[in-house]
Amino acid sequence: MIRVQQQDFDPAEEYRALRGSGSGTGAIATFTGLVRDSGDLDGVTGLFLEHYPGMTEQVIEGLVREASGRWDVHEARIIHRVGYLSLGEQIVFVGVCSAHRGDAFAACEFIMDALKTSAPFWKKEITGDSEHWVEQRAADLDRTRSWE
Repeated sequence: MIRVQQQDFDPAEEYRALRGSGSGTGAIATFTGLVRDSGDLDGVTGLFLEHYPGMTEQVIEGLVREASGRWDVHEARIIHRVGYLSLGEQIVFVGVCSAHRGDAFAACEFIMDALKTSAPFWKKEITGDSEHWVEQRAADLDRTRSWE
């Protein structure tokens, strides 16, 4: 299940959905990303995220397929928010269930790393008096490349 949306999400609800994925599930790994007050700029008050509708979901589906080819993934749930987000709000949820914790952890981490560098999202940091489009970070690209 992949959703790109403006509205918030309930991580507990997403966990319950993963929990109900079948009798072979022995592990669930999740990640929830939040808006923080720093990035390229100090004093960030919020973010504005844009995406390429249709293409974004297609890229994320490809990441889930790739993860499923590498690890035993029973189900994956990815939610990414767009639009204006205030400090502390949830941006992204990645949840993966598998028979074993190693596969669930690795697939969840891989999807999150690849999501940051591969999916067509654009992030603008907003402060009290300025706005700044965020460039991709070399460290994020290095993390994604480390999975090759």
